Amino acid sequence: MQKRFFGTDGIRGRVGESPITPEFMLKLGWAAGRVLARAGNSKVLIGKDTRISGYMFESALEAGLSAAGINISLLGPMPTPAVAYLTRTLHADAGIVISASHNPYWDNGVKFFSRDGRKLPDDVELDIERAIDELLVTVEPGVLGKAERVVDAAGRYIEFCKSTVPMAIDLSGIKMVVDCANGATYHIASNVFSELGASVSVLAVNPDGLNINVDCGSTKPRRLQDAVLMQGADLGVAFDGDGDRVVFVDCKGNVVDGDELLFIIARDRLKHGELPGSAVVGTQMSNFGLELALGNLGIALHRAKVGDRYVMEALAANGLTVGGEGSGHLICLDRTTTGDGIVSALQVLAAMVMDGCGLHDLAAGMRKLPQVMVNVPISGLKDWMTCKPVLASVRSAERRLASTGRVLLRPSGTEPVVRVMVEGEDSVLVNQLAHEIAEVVAQQVA
Repeated sequence: MQKRFFGTDGIRGRVGESPITPEFMLKLGWAAGRVLARAGNSKVLIGKDTRISGYMFESALEAGLSAAGINISLLGPMPTPAVAYLTRTLHADAGIVISASHNPYWDNGVKFFSRDGRKLPDDVELDIERAIDELLVTVEPGVLGKAERVVDAAGRYIEFCKSTVPMAIDLSGIKMVVDCANGATYHIASNVFSELGASVSVLAVNPDGLNINVDCGSTKPRRLQDAVLMQGADLGVAFDGDGDRVVFVDCKGNVVDGDELLFIIARDRLKHGELPGSAVVGTQMSNFGLELALGNLGIALHRAKVGDRYVMEALAANGLTVGGEGSGHLICLDRTTTGDGIVSALQVLAAMVMDGCGLHDLAAGMRKLPQVMVNVPISGLKDWMTCKPVLASVRSAERRLASTGRVLLRPSGTEPVVRVMVEGEDSVLVNQLAHEIAEVVAQQVA
């Protein structure tokens, strides 16, 4: 059965437009409560990022859950991975995050975690969608759900983050700038790093409900680059609005993205005998330079479809623990149950300390290859994957690249376009081939 509301990362959209409305959130809370109540469950955590609509949706979900007889613990602004962690440690039956991640403030969404801190299985999401179609019936007044606020949630999560690196790790002497995207890490991230000894200055830690992800954070690191250079810092760290992504900036002002961070973590894990299968999981979009660099270390790269859900599935299927995307969504299952920006950042910092070298030198072990992507509308070409002229164009490009690059065509998950991606060592050739293939695809659409 195909899901109507849940996508690969929960439910998301523009506030005020279906399904991101208070009416729907009320019914969603009740439906989720109904499904949980059937299993004899009774407690759900709710956390949120800093966008203004979070107040409205928090209240709606709380009312729906209460009407279904479910008790609620309110966490307030809290990173998505913190909700996953707290769901486990507070022995809740589920966790709900109200967030649209790196999207602008006018978007919002909801994602769920199961009691083990992992995303809900497909069958449970389907059960919730079925319950949404039922008539909302409130339980008897005597068994309505109660709500309480968890006052020490931030402190609990800070201590957990610090526990994911060895006790001997001391960040003293490291000067860093931390960009919290005016999002859910604004009151947490700097405390984690400073309590481990780092000298920390901060950016984008004054959320007003509207400025989340605006010209800041992991998707807009320019301010962080400038601050690192101006302050003479050793590095910068940027999170996205809900704190599950991270990118770094080195001392020279260069962005160190998720592919490079995955390389650093994988190499460190291998060095310490902590990389099961001598393999990691990336995606179809992971830079070919990552594959080459890992291969030189004897580490295999398994490629999953784009999206952290698929990275997680590939990790589980292959018995692996480390994976991620170029966007900075990194997963270290040997440390926690989901992608966590702060925990991932700590793994990189720990590798720096143990190797006794700076981020710039660690990242130098991987050389990113030039990559060009061209988007081509496909509304008139539904069978582009088997179209002979397109396939011939791709095969021709692959022959010209030989073993020095690769070609990928994939449909966008959010737009009616084919993404034509080519990468290789020769930037001029890469650009030429990408546009040649895109032209062939466009001709077939016309």
